[in-house]
Amino acid sequence: MRHFDMEMNDLKSRLVDMAGLVQQMLKATTDELVSRDPNLSETVFSLEKEVNVQEIVIDDKCLKLIALNQPVGADLRFITSAMRINSDLERMADEAVNISEIALDLLKYPQLKPLIDIPKMVSVVQQMVADSIQAFNKSDVELARSVLEKDDEVDDLERLVFKDLKVFMTKSSDPNTIHTAVDLILVARCIERIGDHATNISEDVIFMVHGKDIRHPKNFK
Repeated sequence: MRHFDMEMNDLKSRLVDMAGLVQQMLKATTDELVSRDPNLSETVFSLEKEVNVQEIVIDDKCLKLIALNQPVGADLRFITSAMRINSDLERMADEAVNISEIALDLLKYPQLKPLIDIPKMVSVVQQMVADSIQAFNKSDVELARSVLEKDDEVDDLERLVFKDLKVFMTKSSDPNTIHTAVDLILVARCIERIGDHATNISEDVIFMVHGKDIRHPKNFK
């Protein structure tokens, strides 16, 4: 196997491992939110440090591959897609940290209601993240397209969360209730953004395999 091919395989492996760290962060921060366990925040913050290190290593590897090999065609698409996926994974990790910090804030107040729709959102988004990186690893366009189709489901759940919590805010004059409801709305927004990043990865997979940019299709009519 050529040295270049070995480096490309290593790049792919590093991205898959980085995605695994992000998935661990999502699980930990969700468990923290649902179980109201502040100790899990340390897991989230520790994993974020690993993700940040990997982001720098992967970016450096991509730039060196381009500079030293001057790839074209499919190889160049793979590397440029890898750089964008690297960025999306790091941003997912940032959103997981945001959720963890909000979960810590929520501990200061009584629980507003049992969490139902937010865990549903997380479940869908976790599958989107897993499928998007699997699509990248296997160059599976059909799996990537299935992730795009799940994005609407996440958006619908976010609207449901907002509608539900808005009722609590309009019916209560208790500042604690309003603060808690706003925190939960922010959590739902963070989860929705993670879903958006998984969607971005899936779009990059389609570009990587077919050379077709499907982002913002309305702009190209």
